[in-house]
Amino acid sequence: MRVHVDLPVSLSREADVPLTAQLADWLRRAMLDGTLAPGERLPSTRALAAQLAVSRTVVTEAYQQLYAEGWLDGRHGSGTFVADMEAPTPPGESRPYVPARPERAAGLIDLTAGRPWVRDYDQAAWKRAWRKAADLPPGDSPDPYGLPRLRELLADHLRRARGMAVGPENILVTRGTGNGLDLCALALLGAGARAGVEDPGYHVARTVFAARGTEVVPCPVDEDGVIVDRLPGDLRVLYTTPAHQYPLGGRLPIPRRERLLAWARSTGATIVEDDYDAEFRYDVAPLPALYGLDPSRVVLLGTLSKTLSPDVGVGWLVGEPELVARIAGLRNAMGDRTSGPVQQAVIALLERGDLDRHLRRMRLEYARRRAAVVELLAPVCRLHGDTAGLHVLAELPAAAVPAVVERARERGVLLDSTERHHHGRARLHGLVIGYGSAPLADVRRGCRILAELIAAAHAPPPPGH
Repeated sequence: MRVHVDLPVSLSREADVPLTAQLADWLRRAMLDGTLAPGERLPSTRALAAQLAVSRTVVTEAYQQLYAEGWLDGRHGSGTFVADMEAPTPPGESRPYVPARPERAAGLIDLTAGRPWVRDYDQAAWKRAWRKAADLPPGDSPDPYGLPRLRELLADHLRRARGMAVGPENILVTRGTGNGLDLCALALLGAGARAGVEDPGYHVARTVFAARGTEVVPCPVDEDGVIVDRLPGDLRVLYTTPAHQYPLGGRLPIPRRERLLAWARSTGATIVEDDYDAEFRYDVAPLPALYGLDPSRVVLLGTLSKTLSPDVGVGWLVGEPELVARIAGLRNAMGDRTSGPVQQAVIALLERGDLDRHLRRMRLEYARRRAAVVELLAPVCRLHGDTAGLHVLAELPAAAVPAVVERARERGVLLDSTERHHHGRARLHGLVIGYGSAPLADVRRGCRILAELIAAAHAPPPPGH
């Protein structure tokens, strides 16, 4: 039984650390040392704000940050709870903790989005990379830009994989997309600034920007991507996923990309382009990155989370040298860095071509899974985003979605819907089907079950009902 817990929190207004960060840090420590146990219910934001004599915004933003990091769990209307976690690593360590997902129990077919296939990798290459990293002495002065050799190799990787002519001076090595977003927020935004995030879109972007005191503005998208004509003129930053919109799956067409860049030039806004799964294309050639079309108005974020594993904790930020230098300076002042040994391991994977071979192998593997999804689901519903990435959107009537999700769960298939990805009013409804983390046989079996349920949901009621 989950119970409410009283929190003996003490915050200091005289400290240099913002109240939101103080509260989030206290809660993390309490969950690490057992003061807060898994399953315990936290006070409501209103109650805790009254107890601490702070604004409700302080508590809300601290909770949002911990939700994004996986420390908290909850549903609208039922409260906020300490998540069940498997040996979390404290913030600042190189290896991110992995919150447990109790709903992903043994025997269930997981068709939720956001995770790659990590079981089929070259074990010899993996071990060789870590042996090389272990042979090198630990560093005593982390480079806020990242290791020079890795920046060189990433520049070459982006040239080959994305057709981008960049040099090491354009690249800063991050711990992943969330870290890159936070660094962009520090450099480009401030308290009260307005940042646009696609709606529906990546919830971590909303959380990161809000945690930095930014006003988050939901920007509507359609099946092709962000709707340029509906963008406000006073945004300082726009976060977008043009290669494969998350979660609707659209590819931003070239004419709209040009209009988006023209909007940024006319308003002075900076576009933060998340290139999260651009390496995976099926039946289509990759469109050029926005950054390559106008480097002066775009910052590009990339990560190895989808191409290799979320556990690696390495990504990159690409921008003009002056902006990269400014971000590196802020990062140095914060003491933020990417693990040196992890960077050395990635260097080894890139130098020997092991990462490229892994990508080629996974493109074929994901293409087979994508084909299975299309074959089984296209006859019963409209699919979006099936030409790229690791997920598709199965469009359904709004009223049908909850029942299909529940009945699929009863039959052993886990699904995600578009609902939780919306910041404002939902305009397109359906299921976000991820085929990255389940074996091909499970993808087929799960999609057969789902096709039956969708067909039944569309069937007319029997006479007399």
